[in-house]
Amino acid sequence: MENKKISLVKLFFTMMQISAFTFGGGFVIIGMMRKKFCDELHWVSDDEVLDMTAIAQSAPGALAVNSAVIFGYRMAGITGALLSVLATIIPPIVIISIICMIYDAFASSVIVQTALRVMRAGVAAIIADVVIGLASNVFKTKNILNIILMFAAFIASWYFKVSSIVIILLFITLGLANALLSTGKEAAQ
Repeated sequence: MENKKISLVKLFFTMMQISAFTFGGGFVIIGMMRKKFCDELHWVSDDEVLDMTAIAQSAPGALAVNSAVIFGYRMAGITGALLSVLATIIPPIVIISIICMIYDAFASSVIVQTALRVMRAGVAAIIADVVIGLASNVFKTKNILNIILMFAAFIASWYFKVSSIVIILLFITLGLANALLSTGKEAAQ
């Protein structure tokens, strides 16, 4: 997609809104960013979301913050990255601070515990939506190797309990090897 002029105020408040209403971890926030920035605002493409997600997931640190840095930078450079990170961390800091102050009442409340159990179902649905969306993007490439690797990664993780770090490092190595081979073939022609 072409690089459009993005309102920093809109970017900040959009990231803050996404962060404030995201429960369930980094993959949920990526799904919400995809829906907002790709589907609604058309600031990035599906392919860019997939690439930015892979980079955010490969970097050390919290996936939500990594995603904020990458999405913010893509939207508005360094200023966008800094504003996005700030907008992403403000809601959790405020919420956790309030919870800490009332922890005893919060932890023993039947209503709160019930609400959290119900939220888990919603979070699971959002994560499933993200997984299906990302997998469908892999299928859209019609690249048999990528599809096989996707299933291999799932099997390695789910059935053989291979660490996600090992899978990510292996796939980075495979991606770099593929890029080098492709560059070598192009140079030979």
